[in-house]
Amino acid sequence: MVKHEIISCERCHTRVECKANASLKCQCNAVQLNLNEVQYISELYEGCLCAACLRDLQLEYQESI
Repeated sequence: MVKHEIISCERCHTRVECKANASLKCQCNAVQLNLNEVQYISELYEGCLCAACLRDLQLEYQESI
């Protein structure tokens, strides 16, 4: 039985277990973003993203500066 909500990543549509109520255990917490990276991503997407997409977008941002 899954304890947390299953959501689709807004970018790649992969199904991930969202642990917003236990954010330190959530898979997205594995990606450390700085304030500029968070702002860049939040301008593109409103919903949750998987760790792989967060890493891709972090790299995309870094390559753009």
